[in-house]
Amino acid sequence: MDATSAIRSLPGSNTPDLFLTNPTKDELEVVYRMSFAEWGDSLTLSQYLEESDYLTEVPLARNGGMVSWILTDKNQPPKQRPTLGSCETFRKRAFVTNTEGVLSEKVVYGIASVFVNPTHRRHGYGTRLMHELAKAIPKWHVGSLHSTASILYSDIGRGFYSKLGWPAFPVNNHIELDATPSATQAYACQIQAEDLPQLCQVDEAMARENMATSPAGKTRMMIVPDIDHMMWHISKEEFACQRIFGKVPQAKGAIAGHRGSRVWAIWVHRYYGHPDSSPKENTLYILRFVVENQTPTAAQFKIQIQSMKAILHATQAEAAKWNLQCVKLWHPTPLIRELVDQSGLNYRLVEREEDSIASLKWFQKPGGEPDDVEWVASEKYAWV
Repeated sequence: MDATSAIRSLPGSNTPDLFLTNPTKDELEVVYRMSFAEWGDSLTLSQYLEESDYLTEVPLARNGGMVSWILTDKNQPPKQRPTLGSCETFRKRAFVTNTEGVLSEKVVYGIASVFVNPTHRRHGYGTRLMHELAKAIPKWHVGSLHSTASILYSDIGRGFYSKLGWPAFPVNNHIELDATPSATQAYACQIQAEDLPQLCQVDEAMARENMATSPAGKTRMMIVPDIDHMMWHISKEEFACQRIFGKVPQAKGAIAGHRGSRVWAIWVHRYYGHPDSSPKENTLYILRFVVENQTPTAAQFKIQIQSMKAILHATQAEAAKWNLQCVKLWHPTPLIRELVDQSGLNYRLVEREEDSIASLKWFQKPGGEPDDVEWVASEKYAWV
């Protein structure tokens, strides 16, 4: 059967016979094999298959935190039914402040790895997959907490998912610095793996307090920057680095300053291609950037500038050490932007138009349209 005949034999995207279900192990391997060309990055096919299985058991994914889905024909048995589309959903904790300024903890589901076989594209299966998710996710709950929202990061621009009910946020920018092997970093200390749980606890407590004291009048949502999010990214990083270099990075970030006035960055090494070919896309991402003192005096601000400079120098040196091309810090706050400006370092502010576009579908309407919701801290840690 040729490709055209195979497409004609598939069910139409609007038929009621299509549904979302969990794939069998064999079906999931088919999905992984099909998606390897787009998402295999620096890995071989066998390594990519191994990584895909491995990432189902790491923090954030384990215990049902991550679930795989396929769009298929409900009238056919697993060994015969077609895989028309696939994706993953991740259960996330979120802080939400309503229009009265009242804080609560909610459940938000991230949608990731949306994929349609290239030979099946432009037949409406991706749209149908998202329609089925839009119907299903509001019914999911953890205990008494029902899903409040769904998020995703679009790599196909703003239009497709916006039309399906996941409007893109207007600003999707990041600060970008070149890797610099000679960057000095004496003032900053490395963050080790054992430091992460305590730092994430401090960060979460500050985030909760900041959200709780938000001014009334607008609904605000923040994905909790917990240790599970950091460890998902770090687990993926370590898997790739072990296979590329035979070792993993020991530094998980950098920190400077005294307790109560500290500045720190948690980072991750990402290889979109093998470093031997020096692809420009290989990046040191700052997963989360934290400034403890959000209301510094003039004297404290000067110290924060030095801390910022030391942290960014450390990121540039780490990127160069691991043969990465650049450093990226997503969604910098006004305070972080000011500190970077005052640091005197050369950087670029990049507005993303096609990739990693933060998009949100709000299920519990805050009294207006989804545009009325402010997504706080759309940083790289939330991308998963």
